[in-house]
Amino acid sequence: MKRFAVVLAVVAALLLGVLQVQVLAADIDLAKKSTLETILKRGELRVGFEAGYMPFEMTDKKGRFVGFDMDMAKEMAKAMDVKLKQINTAWDGIIPALNTNKFDIIMSGMTVTQERNLKINFADPYIVIGQAILLAKKHEGKIKSYKDLNNPKYIVTSKLGTTGEQAVKRLIPKCNYKSFETEPEAALEVVNGKADAFVYDLPYCVVFNAQQGKGKLVFLDKPFTYEPLAWAINKGDPDFLNWLNNFLRQVKNDGRYERIYNKWIKGTAWIQDIQE
Repeated sequence: MKRFAVVLAVVAALLLGVLQVQVLAADIDLAKKSTLETILKRGELRVGFEAGYMPFEMTDKKGRFVGFDMDMAKEMAKAMDVKLKQINTAWDGIIPALNTNKFDIIMSGMTVTQERNLKINFADPYIVIGQAILLAKKHEGKIKSYKDLNNPKYIVTSKLGTTGEQAVKRLIPKCNYKSFETEPEAALEVVNGKADAFVYDLPYCVVFNAQQGKGKLVFLDKPFTYEPLAWAINKGDPDFLNWLNNFLRQVKNDGRYERIYNKWIKGTAWIQDIQE
C-alpha cells in the first residue's frame, strides 16, 4: 500500500511538472507575441492620435505634432530606445485603426469608458479631467451650472463621438444639442452667437477661452464629470500593459511628468506657436 502511494505521488509530481512546463511555455509564447516585442524588433513605436485636442496633441506653425501626449510619446520611445512614428488619425476611426494594427498605441487624450474598454485595454490613467462649460456672455450670472442648461430653449454644442457629447445627452437631455466634427467648430458656434454653451474637456476649454473667449464667453470651470485619460492598446497583451504602467509610474516620480505637465497644462506660452 505504501509502495502504491509512493507511485501515485511520483506520477502526480511528474504530471505537475509537465503542467508547469506547459504553462511556462504558454507564457513565453504570449510574451513573444506581445506588441512590445514587435516594437523592439521593428525599432519604431507607432503612436495613433487625432491632432486638434489642445493641449494634448496639436499642429504647430511649422507643421509639427506637439502637445502633452506627444512629449510623453517621445519619452516612451526614448525609454524603449526606438524611433517614434506619429500617425494622425480621424477620431471616429481611431479604435478600429488600433484593432487592425495601424499603430501600436493610442495616445490621444482618450477618456476611459466601459464601452471603449470592451474593445481595447487601458493603461493606468495619466491624468484626470472632467467636462466644463464655455457659456455665451449674455448668460453670465443667469446660468451657473450644467443643470441650468437643461431646457429646450438652450442650444448646447460639443464634438461628435466624445465624452462631451455623452455628458450632454446624459446630464442635459432636454437641451437642444448640436454636434460638430471638431472642437473649434463647436466652440465657435457659441462665440458667434449661434449657440448658448459649449461642453468639453476642461484643459481644452482653458486654452480656447484664453485664445478666443475674452469678452465673449463665460468660463464655468468647475468640472461636472469625472474622466480619467489613459493610453489604449489592443486586448490580450499583459506584457505591454505591464511595461506601460511601470513607465508611467517611473516618469511620475522622476520629474519628467511634472516638467511636461507644467509646460502644457499649467503653462500657456506654447499657444503662440500653435497653428492658427
